[in-house]
Amino acid sequence: MSSGNEPASGGRRWRWGAAAALLAAGLVLSGGAAAERIKDIASTASARSNQLVGYGLVVGLDGTGDDAPYTDQSVRSMLSSQGVNIPDDVDPQSDNTAAVMVSAELPAFTRPGQEIDVKVSSLGNADSLQGGELLMTPLRGADGNVYAVAQGGVIVGGFGGENNEIPVDNPLGGSIPNGAIVERRVKGDFAERSEVVLNLNNPDFTTARRVAEAINDKLGPRTARAQDAGSVRVQAPRKADQRVSFISYLEGLEVEPGEAPARVIVNSRTGTIVMGSRVRVEPAAVSHGNLTVAIGEAPEQVAEDPFGLDEPLMVPQEELGEVEGGKPAFVFEPGANLNEIVDAINSVGAAPGDLVAILQALKRAGALNAELTVI
Repeated sequence: MSSGNEPASGGRRWRWGAAAALLAAGLVLSGGAAAERIKDIASTASARSNQLVGYGLVVGLDGTGDDAPYTDQSVRSMLSSQGVNIPDDVDPQSDNTAAVMVSAELPAFTRPGQEIDVKVSSLGNADSLQGGELLMTPLRGADGNVYAVAQGGVIVGGFGGENNEIPVDNPLGGSIPNGAIVERRVKGDFAERSEVVLNLNNPDFTTARRVAEAINDKLGPRTARAQDAGSVRVQAPRKADQRVSFISYLEGLEVEPGEAPARVIVNSRTGTIVMGSRVRVEPAAVSHGNLTVAIGEAPEQVAEDPFGLDEPLMVPQEELGEVEGGKPAFVFEPGANLNEIVDAINSVGAAPGDLVAILQALKRAGALNAELTVI
């Protein structure tokens, strides 16, 4: 955290300078791909998790519940199931109760009796779930069957800010560690198929081919075959105990994944930029605000735009020349990587928006040989 006496531009320059250093380190480290275990780059098709959801009530709140009509209706139904009937003309006074949605993830091969974590989120206009207790809530899968039952004290990660300050955390959502007991297991075909399908976490034709080759080198020809960029089929033993040992062996094999495609991901809100080692830029020039960035031959702006484009049309010229108004100018050789451009722009304390605008302009001009994603 910067001190109050530090100039804004200096603080921004320091943060972006540190970011550039991290980017440079990332580019150096990503130059050569290292071998990875199959366990880290792929998962077994039958070993997938399932999503569960349920509707419930959180009680015991200190007047921070909601007044939604469905909450009153749920309170009446819950009390009726306990043998307490409330007349229709009587308000149940449910200020200490909140209607919530409960969600959980049921891992593969989970057995009845095991416990899983659940998340609780307010459904109505409650102020906070802090200190509340979730009553018994059935959790259903996509097929409508109940697979777990949740209950327990809700843990909220933070408290709301005071004096109209930004909240430290959202008090309308919380969690219950080990808050649900599994009642039913998900049936799978793990022991029924003659093949095991390995699904790559990041589909890539090169990686799929190398996974199949690594398995065939160890277990013999035609044991594995790459079905497509995202999956590899492997012949496996029929018996369950042998299949478990077989998959355990496969997970330990090391494979060198294929290099990721050239990609730049920019978070325009936080200024975070992640780029791959294969990102390169072609000859181009961009003028933005008080910055001018040129790669290779510097273009000049045509006075009139004959094509009706939103941005000025640029044509090459032999020299960059002097920059009017004392604008900082940076000239790079063709094929310069984005790390060099980021370093130069950071040296003058450019704002995150400047760098995002420059990257977008380079991509639109066809000079950025990478996929650009701005989030």
